[in-house]
Amino acid sequence: MKLEYHNIKDEGRFIVTSFQCGPSLQLLQEKELYKIIWCTTGETQLTVDGYEVTLKENQVLFCTPVNVVDVPTDNFGLIAFVFNREFYCIQHNDSEVSCMGMLFYGSSNAPIANLSERHVKSFNAMLTLFQEEFETKDHIQGEMLRTLLKRMLITATRLIKNDNYTEELTVKQVDLIRKYNILVEQHFKEKHQVADYAEMLFKSPKTLSNFFKKHDAKSPLKIINERITAEAKRLLLYSDKSAEEIAYDLGYNEPSHFSKFFKKQTGTSPLTFRKS
Repeated sequence: MKLEYHNIKDEGRFIVTSFQCGPSLQLLQEKELYKIIWCTTGETQLTVDGYEVTLKENQVLFCTPVNVVDVPTDNFGLIAFVFNREFYCIQHNDSEVSCMGMLFYGSSNAPIANLSERHVKSFNAMLTLFQEEFETKDHIQGEMLRTLLKRMLITATRLIKNDNYTEELTVKQVDLIRKYNILVEQHFKEKHQVADYAEMLFKSPKTLSNFFKKHDAKSPLKIINERITAEAKRLLLYSDKSAEEIAYDLGYNEPSHFSKFFKKQTGTSPLTFRKS
């Protein structure tokens, strides 16, 4: 199965595929595409940014355009929803959906939602509606597909919140964690200190650190460091840039400082990581 919508005017693209053909697998190698991968049966070993991820039955993986995803050719039971910014802008619609910082951010740990029996029925119903809309070629087809995608994102965001945060957290508190992740995603290349983000959130660094610790979330500094490390690994694995060029890209004026940071985070130097 490969169902595709393409608006020539604005270059919006949206594809639903089961990966049972070569061109579908190539989609994951294209840049600028958001990827939602649903394992409908069994389990499959995927590779995200060079690391293995086991996607089990009724789990859904969310990857940004910067996440590099590889799916085995002998996969079965996977369904992907792939789209670009022109089709559905995550940041533009975030005030309505609240998925940025929950579902889509460039962390090394791509979020996974666990579908309950009720939500499996909901996702199957949405898949049927998607298929029907792809068959309806009219001037509102794109808008109908966007509406269905928005519904899927809202459902998944609720699931991620329930999986990762206790009921003790208020909406305001969850929103603080979400906004912090968004800011790190937007500024990690030039801002490496918790104080930089605390200032943007009108909090003190200590207040942020204590809040994350109280609610058993990753520390603010760890979120920054993991995001920088994830980007460094991606560039080392999938680009021809030198370690020195990568250091400058990530905001390090001295390549030696970047090498020291990378070795502290991974246990190995950038060059050794690339060779291995």
